[in-house]
Amino acid sequence: MWGDDDYDERLRTSAFAFLRVIQLRTGGPVRFADVSEFRFDGVRVPLMDPQRGIRKPRVLDAALSFRTVHAARPDQRPYDDSPGLDGYLRYKWRGTDVDHPENRALRRALVEQRPLIWFQGIDVGTYLPIFPVWLVDEEPVSHQFVVGLDLEQAQRWTTDGAIDLALRRRYAERVIHDRLHQPLFRARVLSAYGGRCAVCRLGHSQLLDAAHIRSDADGGEPIVPNGISMCKIHHAAYDADIMGVDPDYRVRIRSDVLEESDGPTLRYALQELNNSKIHTPSRRVAKPDRDLISERFERFMAAS
Repeated sequence: MWGDDDYDERLRTSAFAFLRVIQLRTGGPVRFADVSEFRFDGVRVPLMDPQRGIRKPRVLDAALSFRTVHAARPDQRPYDDSPGLDGYLRYKWRGTDVDHPENRALRRALVEQRPLIWFQGIDVGTYLPIFPVWLVDEEPVSHQFVVGLDLEQAQRWTTDGAIDLALRRRYAERVIHDRLHQPLFRARVLSAYGGRCAVCRLGHSQLLDAAHIRSDADGGEPIVPNGISMCKIHHAAYDADIMGVDPDYRVRIRSDVLEESDGPTLRYALQELNNSKIHTPSRRVAKPDRDLISERFERFMAAS
């Protein structure tokens, strides 16, 4: 029955399963058309609102999803959904009215601890759904909610802060890296490259990665100019310095590997690509950063 706990739980569980099926087909990202035809018990329940940031279907008492729009730069977004000093992410109210229906819908999800979908913009009209997430607190003075990206992080909000704020922040940063930054990095890089490997043009999204030019360990940021879309074999070759990319965006294969004889995979997947040019995004802001490429190519040359 509409409005009761069992109905709410079943609808959300069904919506999450629906999203997972879509993501198997798309490789992760979704558009409004993908999520607008979800039905539950014969009722159409779009999972995202194309006009509003917060979605509360009429069949539920609490919000079902919220979204952050894509912007080439974070400072171009209308709202700044940034981490606080405790490492937890924030999501801004709709405006500043505490009683706005959308804010009340999110507050209801917070009070009832309903799992939500966070649609993160990766390109114009394209989103990566992060789910389930929970709201763990509200900060009325700042007009925002505090977001937990997994159930353990949500539960830690009430415990780690009382024990050790630094512990809370360290765990939150790890969760954000694994559940948000890296999936978003992959989705945004693959979108910029049209869903194809920059080296060989393979177009099966399940076989594609976003290769870091400067690694996480070396302080590389999860932004498109620090990434190249690569299939798994070329990503592995790039990380192992078997393959490099020079400042002119040309593929270079390590000299000792060029001299090997080891069957068609080595020949066609690596050796014959030596000196070929990678395919880069048409938008200048999405192209691999040449300073980062040069820095990484020096490492490749040292390994050669």
